[in-house]
Amino acid sequence: MANWDDMRVFLAVARGESLSRAGRDLRMDPATVGRRISRLEDRLGVTLFLKSQQGYALTEAGERLLAPAEQAESAFATGVGAVTGLDEKLTGSIRIGAPDGCANFLLPQVCAAIQAENPDLEIQILALPRVVNLSKREADMAITVSPPSAGRLLIQKISDYRLHVAVPKDMAQSINSLDDLRQKAVIGYIPDMIFDKELDYLTELGLPPVRLGSNSISVQLMLMRAGGGVGVVHDFAMPFAPELAVVLRDRVKLTRTFYLVRHDSDRNSERLNRFAGILTQAMRAEITRLESAARHG
Repeated sequence: MANWDDMRVFLAVARGESLSRAGRDLRMDPATVGRRISRLEDRLGVTLFLKSQQGYALTEAGERLLAPAEQAESAFATGVGAVTGLDEKLTGSIRIGAPDGCANFLLPQVCAAIQAENPDLEIQILALPRVVNLSKREADMAITVSPPSAGRLLIQKISDYRLHVAVPKDMAQSINSLDDLRQKAVIGYIPDMIFDKELDYLTELGLPPVRLGSNSISVQLMLMRAGGGVGVVHDFAMPFAPELAVVLRDRVKLTRTFYLVRHDSDRNSERLNRFAGILTQAMRAEITRLESAARHG
């Protein structure tokens, strides 16, 4: 029969996806972690992890054990907090997948603040120019700009955000209409690498094809900062680009939405539910703060 100490080791490996990372979290030698997992699998009579060069991935049996183990962890922490009077802190490892604009300009300050309040928590930000595959457990949760239409997923709206056309400040005086924009070199996504229809800004605005392109919004911003031309910028990114100015603010504007997406099997994970709530509130506040700074900057 497994005991709670076995579950602690199981959870550390499931979250860290490797013996070495789990060993760091547990302050335990990786070889010892491996022996403990083997012992737990022998006791339960099932294989909990698939081992490969890429790390440790949960099997179907491991997936079934994960939610109950996390519920037990949460109940234990709540009980300790009730006895000691200490607030429950988040622990372990949580990975968030996000498009690179969000990953570069919102998540760093949001996640740093959350981690500071929960010093035993490891937060990993996976910045990808594509949709994160939650079914393959690439991440514990993902931030998207379109709500997924397929799969067993939990989908929660985080917040709307706004985008405008920006240009180098020394170019701003020459832009008085969309026709003026069409005379400039346009910076944007590589057309055949736009992974979500909501990112096809230039088609929606009727702007000409890109002259400088990248699959990364962060690279696009750096191209604009270098004086390469005009492009569409998130309002929340503008405070990080003092060389740029918004043009045609009232005539050319876009609104998009961030969604938090999780696998349905995590529905009963108190730990992930709590983190998702904190993350959502913090992102809403940070978007509001940065967009206000952009308007008044």
